[in-house]
Amino acid sequence: MTSVVVFDYGFGNVRSMMRALMNIGLDVTLTSDHHQAMEADGLVVPGVGAFEACMKGLNQVGGAQVIVDRLAAGRPVLGVCVGEQIMFAAGSEHGASTAGLGLIGGEVTLLDADVVPHMGWNTVEDAPHSVLLRGLAGERFYFVHSYAAQRLDPATARVAPAGVADEPECVTWCHYGRSRFVAAYERGALSATQFHPEKSAQAGARLLRNWVSTFPAA
Repeated sequence: MTSVVVFDYGFGNVRSMMRALMNIGLDVTLTSDHHQAMEADGLVVPGVGAFEACMKGLNQVGGAQVIVDRLAAGRPVLGVCVGEQIMFAAGSEHGASTAGLGLIGGEVTLLDADVVPHMGWNTVEDAPHSVLLRGLAGERFYFVHSYAAQRLDPATARVAPAGVADEPECVTWCHYGRSRFVAAYERGALSATQFHPEKSAQAGARLLRNWVSTFPAA
């Protein structure tokens, strides 16, 4: 059975994510054990809350190295919500900037909208080369966030594992208020979504199946 580890670093809606993954027939484990996280077919990095707190929690359990090592080996990683945001170079909250993993160039900033957080269902722009969103044009996904990456800045990326560096990137955008932000990002073994696939009903389940389709054959 295909195995997925949901990385346990104290942040994220892990119960909903685990249930969604089990519902599509995966063997799911919640752990921060590095060996299990490295050996699983897929690794999910969830995230809820503040960028700085999530980075602190991830670093406390050595999660950054696990993510980088998996990507260097070409082993799939999926970041969700703040789990996507921490893949970027930095996050700016309340006037302070915190370094992220630097796998994606750009900074996570406050959405420019009359009402934040952005909470509820929204569509995303079509991304013809997206694997995650294959067959999902026009579908709605569930968002809960006040911050997002509103532009890419490749010059600020600091880490480029072999499983990412030599691959083309595919970026899916979304609009909220006056902001256009990264809703999904794909590059080699790295996938990430700002929205919550585990809360996005059948569209979310289809997206997770699409992600599993990227796993290397056993």
